[in-house]
Amino acid sequence: MKQSFNPKNEDLLININGELYHRDVAGISPFDSAVQGGDAVWEGLRLYEGRIFKLIPHLDRLRDSAKAMAFAEIPAHDEIIAEISKTLAANQMTDGVHIRLTLSRGVKYTSGMDTRLNTQGPTLIVLAEHKPPVYDKSGIRLITSSVRRIPPDCVDQNIHSCNLINSILAKIQANAAGVDDALMLDYRGYLAETNATHVFIVKDGVVLTSDTGSCPEGITRATVLEICQREDIPHQAKDISLTEVYRADEMFCTGTMGELAPVIELDGRTIGDGATGPMTRRLSDLFRGRTRGEGYQVVDFASIG
Repeated sequence: MKQSFNPKNEDLLININGELYHRDVAGISPFDSAVQGGDAVWEGLRLYEGRIFKLIPHLDRLRDSAKAMAFAEIPAHDEIIAEISKTLAANQMTDGVHIRLTLSRGVKYTSGMDTRLNTQGPTLIVLAEHKPPVYDKSGIRLITSSVRRIPPDCVDQNIHSCNLINSILAKIQANAAGVDDALMLDYRGYLAETNATHVFIVKDGVVLTSDTGSCPEGITRATVLEICQREDIPHQAKDISLTEVYRADEMFCTGTMGELAPVIELDGRTIGDGATGPMTRRLSDLFRGRTRGEGYQVVDFASIG
């Protein structure tokens, strides 16, 4: 799975600290913390008919990650929402949009990892692109990566930081194997997530997912668990071994960029019947219903021609 370039994004305007720049000239300082050491946090948002689904939980997670990283300044939710709305209006965007928020500690006066060198900050980047869900809804294929998810006593994965080297290394392995993405295990050998998404399996009618010891607290993951609770679907977050995954009746990934996507193969083994299972289909339909009816209004349609 490789994303293709969307011509609708050729003349994107990108918001950096409130100023709009064409994508060809947009940039940040080489002294910015994001460049110096990946010292930044991020969120992915999706726009549905002028509304961002689960916007406040996403902004809460951004703030919590920045607090855990001891950022001296964190923009208020209202400030960030205003910049998102400005960016969408400037790009005439109303639907089918993915938004990448990046918040770095800011600019240093000289290079180095010492946070006391930061005198300007933070840096807020709003990158909105025309981008439908990226995964093939007929099913994706995975391998298990040799790269492990980091345990919380090293770098807590619930800090949603821009240091994504582990994920990139796992994705390189997936690319070399000719599959879509890579499944990643925690340091004990249990399921964590893929390089880009959370993972669920279904066995005997029970929906199972890993806990968040070695993966972020996913917003889409939480929504699926909410749906299970509301619909009285048996579900549990627990340690899941690789053998349990191989024997699953169904498997699917969740994430803002791809929503829900079935997994039909892992390490050359067919998962279930090798097609989208009934529980995956049911949860996908229920999730779609949530995104159509819920969300934070960020687009003023009257201002868009």
